Amino acid sequence: MKVIEFKDDRVILLDQTLLPLEVKYIECEDIECIAEAIENLRIRGAPAIGVAAAFGMALTAVKNAGKDRSEVLDALETTKVRLKGTRPTAVNLAWAVERVFQKAVASKNPAEHTLKEALRIYDEAIESDRRIGEHGAELVKDGDILLTHCNAGGLATCGIGTALGVIKTAWQQGKKIEVFADETRPLLQGARLTAFELVTEGIPVTVITDSMAAFAMKNLEITKVIVGADRIAANGDTANKIGTYGVAVLAKEHGIPFYVAAPLSTIDRSTQTGSKIPIEFRSKDEMVFFNGRRIVADGADIKNPAFDVTPHKYISGIITERGVLEPPFEKSIDWAFEQ
Repeated sequence: MKVIEFKDDRVILLDQTLLPLEVKYIECEDIECIAEAIENLRIRGAPAIGVAAAFGMALTAVKNAGKDRSEVLDALETTKVRLKGTRPTAVNLAWAVERVFQKAVASKNPAEHTLKEALRIYDEAIESDRRIGEHGAELVKDGDILLTHCNAGGLATCGIGTALGVIKTAWQQGKKIEVFADETRPLLQGARLTAFELVTEGIPVTVITDSMAAFAMKNLEITKVIVGADRIAANGDTANKIGTYGVAVLAKEHGIPFYVAAPLSTIDRSTQTGSKIPIEFRSKDEMVFFNGRRIVADGADIKNPAFDVTPHKYISGIITERGVLEPPFEKSIDWAFEQ
C-alpha cells in the first residue's frame, strides 16, 4: 500500500486518520491540501512528511512551470514558508523543503529540477529504510520479544519503516520474534497503525496501553525496545512521540537495550542538545474527545505535547542507513555524515 505518490500533477496521500477501518486516498492539487494533510496527521511520520513536503514543493513548481524563473522561485518561497510552519518538531520536513528549494535556486529550469529532486528524496527514503532494516536486524536475535512505541513503519516513511523496518527484516530472515506495541495515546498510532502493519506482515503483535509498559518489561520478558525518531540532536538526544522518554527510562531501569532507528535526515547537527528541539503542542480536542464523545470533565485544563525528548544516556544505539551508531554519539554521528 503506497503512502504517497506524485502522479498526473497531483500528490496522492493515504489518509492515515481512517486506518485501520478504511483505506482512502486524498488527491491534492494545491499546496493547502498538502499542508492540511500534514497538520491533521493524514500523513505523519518524520520521513513521510519530509517526502510530502518535497512533493508539495514539486507541485508548486509544476503548477508554475510556464512562468518566468523568478516567478517560479517566488512561488516556491511562499510554499516553503507555508510547509515549514505546519509541524515544527520533525526535522525531515524542513530539511526536505530546504533541499528542494536550494536545488531550484541553483537551476536554470527550477520547475523541472524541483520535481526531480523531490522524486530523488522519495527514492532515498525507501532505500534508507532497507539499509536501516538490514543493520538493525543484526541486533535482533531469534526469540527476541520487542517493544515499540507509536508507529515507525512504512506508513511513517514510504518504505518498510525504520523501527518496524528492523522488525520486518528480522522476521523475513526467519527469526522467531514477537512484538509488543504501546497503543500510544492520545491518537493511538500504535494500536491503529503499528498493529495494522504487523498483522498484515503476519508478525505476532500484542497491543498494550502505554501505562502497561513497565509491567510488560518486568513480567513479559521484553528483551529490546526499538523506536523511531522525529529529530535527533548532535549529541544523540532524541525527540519522538510523547511517551517515548518514559519508555526509555523504564528500559534503563530493567536493563533492557533501547534503540532508536532513523535515517541521517532525521539527525539535526545544528541542534546541539535536545533542550533546543522545538516541541509541538497540539489541539486539546485530541485528548478531550474520543470517537466524537467527550471523555474529559468539562472545565479541566489540557496540555497536549506531541513529542518528548529522550536524553542520549538512555539510548543504546542509533540505527541508521550507515550502520548502528554507538555512544559517544557526537563522534559516531560525525563519522556517519563523513562516510
